[in-house]
Amino acid sequence: MTQEKHFRHELKFVIPYSEYLALRGRLRAIMTPDPHVSDDGTYRIRSIYFDNSDDKALREKEDGIQKREKFRIRYYNDDFSFITLEKKMKIDNLCLKYDAPISEEECRRILSGDTGFMKDHPEELCRELYAKMIYQRLRPRVLVSYLREPYIYRAGNVRVTFDSEVRTTLFSREFLTEKVSDISATDTPRDMLLEVKYDAFLPEIIRDIIQIPGLRQQAFSKYGACRRYG
Repeated sequence: MTQEKHFRHELKFVIPYSEYLALRGRLRAIMTPDPHVSDDGTYRIRSIYFDNSDDKALREKEDGIQKREKFRIRYYNDDFSFITLEKKMKIDNLCLKYDAPISEEECRRILSGDTGFMKDHPEELCRELYAKMIYQRLRPRVLVSYLREPYIYRAGNVRVTFDSEVRTTLFSREFLTEKVSDISATDTPRDMLLEVKYDAFLPEIIRDIIQIPGLRQQAFSKYGACRRYG
């Protein structure tokens, strides 16, 4: 990859709604909302994940493989004017993400299987996905949707997000449609997924805030939750 990237720490916790309200209040006192949020402080994320017929990405997650990767196409608030192709790599609690912009037309061609243009695409990530769609047989498998409430803290490049309303579709034909018919992908839809991402260190003030009694780190996967239905 030509992009200068580095691994970041990533911590995940599932918390009840009541704990979210208290935690959000404390974080708001020291963190600032992401500048891209709407008036209510959130935005909707939809991601189209790739996997093969052997469920390589899903199995690696379930089997606890330390080093793994996933490809996805992502867009926000059902706005097709800004779509990114992403590759997320994980080694235990460290994550690394590469991304490249693609057009709506390119996205629809990829989803329909018309991938020849990717071979000579100017974005290296697009060329890599093309190769892995051939020799790993990657294909778009599931749509993962959720609502994100993000906060940032400059010291340590910290990003704290609350994700909720994790939903999925039952049919791949729902990819990149203006009206998505989806269902809840979790058994406790009011629970919130707290994610904390940071570079080399987590500032003590943030660490103290998220140290909730009984709170334990969890390896929750939105992709895995949404693949429950196929």
